[in-house]
Amino acid sequence: MLDRYLLSSGHLDFFHIDVLIGLFQHVGEEADARLLVASTAGKVPHCRTDPDDHMGRSSVVSRQRVFHVSKVSLTQYLNEPSISLKSDFVHFLRSHLLHLAFIPVSSVLAQLSVRGPDRALEFFRFAASLPGFRHDCFTYNRILSILGRAGEKYDQSIREILDEMDRDGVRGNISTVNILISIVGGGEINRCSELVKKWNLTFTGYTYKCLMQAYVRFRDVEGAFRIYEELRRKGHKLDIFAFNMLLDSLSKAEKVKQAYKVFADMKCCHSKPDAYTYTILIRMLGRLGKTDEFISLFEEMIVKGCTLNIIVYNTMLEALAKNHMVDKALFVFSKMIENGCQPNEFTYSIFVFMLAAEGQLVRLDQVVDAANKYLNKSIYAYLVKTLSKLGHVSEAHRMFCRMWSFHDSGDRAACLSMLETLCSAGKTSEAMELLAKINEKGINADTVMYNMVFSALGKLKQVSCIYTLYEEMKTSGLLPSIFTYNILISSFGRVGLIDKASEVFEEMERNDCNPDIVSYNSLINCLGKNGELDEAHMRFMEMQEKGLNPDVVTYSTLIECFGKSNKVEMACRLFDEMLAEGCTPNIVTYNILLDCLEKSGKTAEAYKLHASLKQHGLTPDSITYSILERLASRSHNVVRVRKQSRITGWVVSPLR
Repeated sequence: MLDRYLLSSGHLDFFHIDVLIGLFQHVGEEADARLLVASTAGKVPHCRTDPDDHMGRSSVVSRQRVFHVSKVSLTQYLNEPSISLKSDFVHFLRSHLLHLAFIPVSSVLAQLSVRGPDRALEFFRFAASLPGFRHDCFTYNRILSILGRAGEKYDQSIREILDEMDRDGVRGNISTVNILISIVGGGEINRCSELVKKWNLTFTGYTYKCLMQAYVRFRDVEGAFRIYEELRRKGHKLDIFAFNMLLDSLSKAEKVKQAYKVFADMKCCHSKPDAYTYTILIRMLGRLGKTDEFISLFEEMIVKGCTLNIIVYNTMLEALAKNHMVDKALFVFSKMIENGCQPNEFTYSIFVFMLAAEGQLVRLDQVVDAANKYLNKSIYAYLVKTLSKLGHVSEAHRMFCRMWSFHDSGDRAACLSMLETLCSAGKTSEAMELLAKINEKGINADTVMYNMVFSALGKLKQVSCIYTLYEEMKTSGLLPSIFTYNILISSFGRVGLIDKASEVFEEMERNDCNPDIVSYNSLINCLGKNGELDEAHMRFMEMQEKGLNPDVVTYSTLIECFGKSNKVEMACRLFDEMLAEGCTPNIVTYNILLDCLEKSGKTAEAYKLHASLKQHGLTPDSITYSILERLASRSHNVVRVRKQSRITGWVVSPLR
């Protein structure tokens, strides 16, 4: 009864009355509550009672009263970010309330948890500091539940609260144990059992369920099954959710015997297995190759009238696929379509991977034909992309052509995937044909698509096709990107067309597309490896003048070109410049210069360079050791004369 608590109302202002009313609104029971409204109309706050209150008391309120907040409730007040529990209101409560045991701390904690566990924990600590208040089992349960949901960050706080309960002699109830079981780590489950004994509590069916779930959570299948058996001995029952949880855990651990026992218990306990129960067992038996057993379970499902949804069908198809049962899988799939169950991407992926593994991808047409009414562009696109990633170019192209024939509009993702697959496989004619016809399906070819084809043509040195396609691209109104120009420079350089590569570079500058480091590297490589060393070096200096810092590829390319032209001093000078500029050489750079020094007879310099390689933390590779073997076998009295030859090749490497 609140009449035990003294309120010095003469010192209260409007704000504090409103807060207190908000505090007290949690106290009563709504079913038979009476309403007290705080009025702040006058200068002096006053309260009026419900007309039914014949005693006319305004400062004494029974436990069965519920109050309406006129301005702001306590929880709204405390939820304000700017409010601190160390504010004047703390002093107000302490000075105007002799006792606070009547405040519904548990309810306030629940409200404060919306703003986060820290806010709730702060109020929990604050409440404990008030005169005459002592936390009980219910407030401890509330704060433990709040902190437990907040994650591992509050594990230490939970331990401190448990220690506080023990120190203050607060005895928890079975709900306390249930909360702790659901939040503690795997090694602390035993402590929960000790608390049950210490507090002289009795395990309920829900407690056993929480324990079993905890063991499952920490992948202790044996412990979970042990709890299950104890639960059964005590006569407790599980719901379908708990049965399936345990069954799933046992199946993943391939505990077949225990899983079958739980399945049998479900039937005996009149807990009817559902579709999920059967899928758990079918998946386990499929992994273990027990074909007769999982087929029998599937048939039992049908007899029992279980709903065969997409998950059930996919589980069954996956089990059949794992056991190489192609014909049976195709039969189940046909029944799936007959029953009006629409396949999803996972369904098709089962068949793609199964048929590919069995060398029967030609039978994918049977799947597509059977599911014809459900096929759409997104499914076709998925099939094209999946087949492409698996490297089945012909099948991907065939599926793409099928999509092309059956749909008026195309799928951009599928077209891009098909184009990439054709280019990767070197089928440039098909790629160019697709690029030419793509607009027929309402898809506009873009620069990315053209770049893809340019790159494939360049690698195959099909420069005549590059000329044609490049003109088509410009005619269509598409502007080349910097990647386009870089690909063209590299492609022309690869076949020694220096003039054409330089022409593209100049066109790039005319079109206000500023060359980047890759552009210069490609042009320098083209010039240097086709004998135009002076021009290559001029471009090297030009890029520096434009504020582009040469990278390890730039230096390695020039060092190789000068080295192969017997200009060893210039190669060494470039290497020293590279170090001075803070550009770190890689193992390729060292191998290029080592090869140059070895072939020029500069044995001492080569060994010195090898020593510095190790100092820079690089690990010699097979090419490094090959050069060192030549150095070791070289006679110090024999001078090896190297015949100068035209530089060929494109990829930077030390040996030709």
